[in-house]
Amino acid sequence: VPLAESGGGSVQSGGSLKLSCSVSEYIFSGYCMAWFRQVPGKEREGVASVEWYGAITYADSVKGRSTIFKDTEKKILTLEMRRLNVDDSAMYYCAARNRAHCRGGFGPYRDGLWGQGTQVTVSS
Repeated sequence: VPLAESGGGSVQSGGSLKLSCSVSEYIFSGYCMAWFRQVPGKEREGVASVEWYGAITYADSVKGRSTIFKDTEKKILTLEMRRLNVDDSAMYYCAARNRAHCRGGFGPYRDGLWGQGTQVTVSS
């Protein structure tokens, strides 16, 4: 499995959570990577992305309270989210795309590699 998410769970509003995505080694370098989330009945939305050369983009909804990180030693992609609120409840997915298709932001991932997702539930 090229991408496998973990770290989801239930947390109270105001709390923090750190998601991890284990990444196959052939993907880690030369790929842009991102976290997405989806609520049933709504479109999948980008949360944070990191380009193969390191540039990072955050969605406005999480900017300032989230950190995406590519751990090159452990070969994992993490997303730390702080000050969680009920609107952050969703299935969170890790995605990757070969750098030949990367052009910043969240657009290039539709045809890329995806994990199975990890559920985050924030209660008030």
